[in-house]
Amino acid sequence: MVTTPTPPSFTVIEHPLIQHKLSILRDQGTPTKVFKELVDEIAMLMAFEATRTLPLEAVTIQTPLESMEARRLSGHEPVLVPILRAGLGMVDGIRALMPSARVGHIGLYRNHDTLEPVEYYFKVPPDLAQRDVFVLDPMLATGGSAVDALTQLKKAGARRLRFMCLVAAPEGAARLCDAHPDVPVFAAALDRELNANGYILPGLGDAGDRLFGTK
Repeated sequence: MVTTPTPPSFTVIEHPLIQHKLSILRDQGTPTKVFKELVDEIAMLMAFEATRTLPLEAVTIQTPLESMEARRLSGHEPVLVPILRAGLGMVDGIRALMPSARVGHIGLYRNHDTLEPVEYYFKVPPDLAQRDVFVLDPMLATGGSAVDALTQLKKAGARRLRFMCLVAAPEGAARLCDAHPDVPVFAAALDRELNANGYILPGLGDAGDRLFGTK
């Protein structure tokens, strides 16, 4: 939705199905049940692109007709790390593709006065250095929570990180990519701007409230 250049590590996934579902997701008349289903579906579709570079290894299998060399994911199972609480809405869709993925959690909330993140919970597998880690948050607004989450995960040993969101603001995209240029970022849309309260415009409202039916 913007024409300004995006950082090299930032990818907007323009797949028609993602864009169609995102238009319904944005609509203020979309009810909570449908909103949650759409987040699942969009996250699953995005995961096809975000997992494109996962490493493979050769294995020998037996088909009903003969043996052959096939390829499977190598190494330890990936880890999904939703940023609580809205990030939880993206887990089920991606886990439908990767049912063996582990799930960690990072609890952050945004101080409404400073718009900066406050961490209150951190629980992840101990061997992050051996796993591909996908950090999930529907909204990349100011970028503070995303930057903090990636910083904490790197301190915990994560080396192969990706960040996935549904909608991003240019300010948040720039902040995240400047702070962590080694982390690929995947979004379904890059919107116009942030308003004075740190909400993305045109955006889709508060993703957590719309996912869980709160205000």
